[in-house]
Amino acid sequence: MQNYPATLKQDDNGTLLVTFPDFPEAVTYGGDQDSALAEASNSLIAAISARMDDGEDIPAPSKLKSGQTAVTLPPLVAVKAAIYMEMSRQHVSKSELARRLEQNPKQVDRLLEVTHSSRHDQLDKALAALGKRLEVTVSDAA
Repeated sequence: MQNYPATLKQDDNGTLLVTFPDFPEAVTYGGDQDSALAEASNSLIAAISARMDDGEDIPAPSKLKSGQTAVTLPPLVAVKAAIYMEMSRQHVSKSELARRLEQNPKQVDRLLEVTHSSRHDQLDKALAALGKRLEVTVSDAA
């Protein structure tokens, strides 16, 4: 759930256009590859946030194809999206999750807000309430 494929294509002005096959609404650009990829991450986060706000599905990442670049979600956003997707899969509303967590529904709203710095223990409890657990792996940098 962490790496989404992106296509970088240079336009006539030398600007790199970034698109995502899994998120047609996520389109951005940058003057060079580094700035384009930084903007790509922001665009991807915004698209996921908008889909969560609108109650829409978040697709699993499609397979990376030749010529595409992987854009990695920040871990906090990836966990929040995973909670949202699991709630959707189980048909658990925000109110029901709040009840399971013995919290106010406003706290669940913050838990799912991608720009809110939720604590890891809160995310763990939400996953546990959905019958899931968080596993973390560390790997060598690319």
